[in-house]
Amino acid sequence: MAARVLVLSSILTFSCFAEICYGAVSFSSLERTLVVTASHRQGFLIAGEDKITVAWGLNRSFPAGTDSTYRTIKVQLCYAPISQVDRAWRKSEDHLSKDKTCQFKMVEKPYSNTNETLEWTIERDVPTATFFVRAYALDQHNNEVAYGQNTDVKKTTNLFDIQAITGRHASLDIASVCFSAFSVVSLIGFFFAEKRKGGKGQQ
Repeated sequence: MAARVLVLSSILTFSCFAEICYGAVSFSSLERTLVVTASHRQGFLIAGEDKITVAWGLNRSFPAGTDSTYRTIKVQLCYAPISQVDRAWRKSEDHLSKDKTCQFKMVEKPYSNTNETLEWTIERDVPTATFFVRAYALDQHNNEVAYGQNTDVKKTTNLFDIQAITGRHASLDIASVCFSAFSVVSLIGFFFAEKRKGGKGQQ
């Protein structure tokens, strides 16, 4: 009996260890040790055009050595709750491997114990929605071990709106106008050439 209990305990311990190794991390287990800010122009930001300046660093109020396991920083653009309503493909999950809150990677780089800044041009495939910025600290196994974000716990402050591209671009409009003008001129030229040719035939 004792041997069976020992085997079951070993299996349970191994399973828990395996889950940790393979990234079974819950957001609620993470400590908010990073300070993150995001600055940008006022009003709707346009995908493919506008930029967001993101800054992040360790919260110095935590004890020395807090970041000893940090190896990588991953900064992401995340959906605010208002843009997740009735959208299961954007749903927040405590289990980070299932979480769909943050779908756009802004940068992933080695962790530095200094404050860092990034100027990020909003990618063209970002949809119209309300967003915030979150940074994760990853350990040597690429598992999330801490985080920080530019909004409060309920994700209601310091949010910003992004407007998706409409599918039209100024250069395309200009090209379209030029092509139309060329077509009209060509048609007029063809008309006069045919008329002149017909006149010569009658003579």
